Amino acid sequence: MLDKEFWDNRYKSKQTGWDIGYPSTPLKEFIDGLEETNLHILIPGCGRAYEAEYLYNKGFKNVSVIDLSPTALSEFSQRLPSFSKKNLINANFFNHKGKYDIILEQTFFCAIDRNVRENYVRNSYELLSDSGKIVGLLFNEEFGNEHPPFGGSKSEYLNLFSDLFDIEIMETAKNSIEQRKGRELFISFKKKKL
Repeated sequence: MLDKEFWDNRYKSKQTGWDIGYPSTPLKEFIDGLEETNLHILIPGCGRAYEAEYLYNKGFKNVSVIDLSPTALSEFSQRLPSFSKKNLINANFFNHKGKYDIILEQTFFCAIDRNVRENYVRNSYELLSDSGKIVGLLFNEEFGNEHPPFGGSKSEYLNLFSDLFDIEIMETAKNSIEQRKGRELFISFKKKKL
């Protein structure tokens, strides 16, 4: 079900309830605190990529976005035609290779089946530079769904990420959008040197 066709059809039919139409406040404030605009940043499962647009408009030119949906990427490209086409990646995150300083997590992790979450952790580790980080938001709520979004909990995330990442921050986001208040964890996981 959760293949390229599934996700592309969601965008074509405008069934994108997770899409808030602008950068999420916790991520916007994180981006506002970044001073080094040469950072290589990857946004997996980027959708319409509002965070990428915000980064780009603030002078970050080494931003890459990856999504299974060509429709979502096309909509982003139409909004921001000057964004480098080579950094628009229509592919599966789990097959992607590269090196990044930051993986910006928004609503991708909650959209992947629990069975592949360990693969997410391993692939993120491989994609990050030696001092790279995963930064973003994870739901701190169980949804009981058999379809996305899939929830999770702080204890689950600690178990998943702790072997390969130092947990720098994992706390309830103080500045979530209204409909997600108290339901999101802001995270910063730094790649361990093994």
